Amino acid sequence: MLSREFKDKIKRKINYFKLIFSGETGHLKKEISISKKWFGNDYGGFFVATDFVDENSVVYSFGIGEDVSFDTEIIKKYNAKVYGFDPTPKSVKWISEQILPDKFRFYDFGISDKTGLATFYFPKNPDFVSGSVVEQSNIDLENGIDVQLKTLDDTAHFLGHQKIDILKMDIEGSEYDVLENIVKSDLVIGQILIEFHDRFFENGKERTLRVLKILKEKGFIIFGISETFDEVSFINKNLIKK
Repeated sequence: MLSREFKDKIKRKINYFKLIFSGETGHLKKEISISKKWFGNDYGGFFVATDFVDENSVVYSFGIGEDVSFDTEIIKKYNAKVYGFDPTPKSVKWISEQILPDKFRFYDFGISDKTGLATFYFPKNPDFVSGSVVEQSNIDLENGIDVQLKTLDDTAHFLGHQKIDILKMDIEGSEYDVLENIVKSDLVIGQILIEFHDRFFENGKERTLRVLKILKEKGFIIFGISETFDEVSFINKNLIKK
């Protein structure tokens, strides 16, 4: 039987070729060439700007699911601290059964544009791990539980951080509201790594274009894009100037 990750990878490859042939990839373009490396597996990885990470870096990883390949590879390479977050019951259970590096810390709450309880909807396919707190095509609106969410500001305050070197988010469609909230924050963020889920929404492309514009106005520029155009990596241009 094919794994969920393998089947999803095939679907994303198909979507990639559809985008190529339809010419709809133009809104995602690399804006700067800097040293970068792919961290994590094909399914759960992102490009990271390698010149701006070291053992003192603080990495926030929102949306763990059942895959810590990105997180453990960052720790192995840099010995940096990685803070993982996911309120998904399957993820919380899976994490509790793993042997993880001392530098990895896990918290069973998620990120949102406001702090408080929210209804987390389970995926329609029971074999899948990742549900969502936003209404989108992959979730079952009749099947949910309340979970704890925090804003990025409240999360950083809770952990005692004023700077985040890498902010990674794979949060199943919530990224749009979260990003609009994040750009209002005074937190210093070096890199933002996002999996965009525009495929979940009828107006997904418009949503992505909007947050791309907002991030650019805030000073974040694209340095890495995955083959499927889903995972996009941004760097704070203030780092480049130094």
